[in-house]
Amino acid sequence: MFIQTESTPNPATLKFLPGQSVLETGTADFASPEAAQNSPLAQRIFAVDGVTGVFFGSDFVTVTKVDGTEWDHIKPAILGSIMEHFQSGAPVIAGEQAASGHAAYDAEDSGIVDQIKELLDTRVRPAVAQDGGDITFHGFDRGVVYLHMQGACAGCPSSTLTLKMGIENLLRHYIPEVTEVRPVAA
Repeated sequence: MFIQTESTPNPATLKFLPGQSVLETGTADFASPEAAQNSPLAQRIFAVDGVTGVFFGSDFVTVTKVDGTEWDHIKPAILGSIMEHFQSGAPVIAGEQAASGHAAYDAEDSGIVDQIKELLDTRVRPAVAQDGGDITFHGFDRGVVYLHMQGACAGCPSSTLTLKMGIENLLRHYIPEVTEVRPVAA
C-alpha cells in the first residue's frame, strides 16, 4: 500500500491519500480522542503523540498536529497507523455514523436554503475537499448564512478570507437574499 501526502493551506494539517475509499458517504470530523471512540482508524491516528484532530473525506484523511511538533517527527507514525488500519480490515467507523445536527432556518426560506446548499455542494465543497477539508451548512437567518468548517479548513489561517472573500461573494452573487457568511463552531 502506498499512501500519498499533500500539504494543505493550513500548516498544522496534512492530507493523507491511501489510494482507496475512506468513507462511502459524507465526512467525519474528530476533534479529540474521546470523539473518536467509534472509529478504529481515528483512534490509531490519535495514538500518535502530537495529533490534535482527524478528519475523513471520501478518499482522504486529514490530520492536524499540535503547534511545536514537526511533521517530520510524526508523519512516519501516522502513515504506519493508516497502513496498519487498512491492512487489518477493520471498519473506518464502527456502527452507524452519527448524523450531524439539523440546520436551522425558517420554512419560508427553504427555496433560498436549497440554492445555498446547491452552490455549496457544486462549487465550494469540491474545492475545499481538494485542500483536505469540508464546509457544512448550519443555518440561514435574516440574510446570514452559518457554515461549519472542518478538517484542514478548521483553524486554517486563510479560513476567514475563504469565507468572506470566496464563499460570501459567491453566494451573494447568485442569491441576492444572502448578505453575510459567518463561521460556527461544532
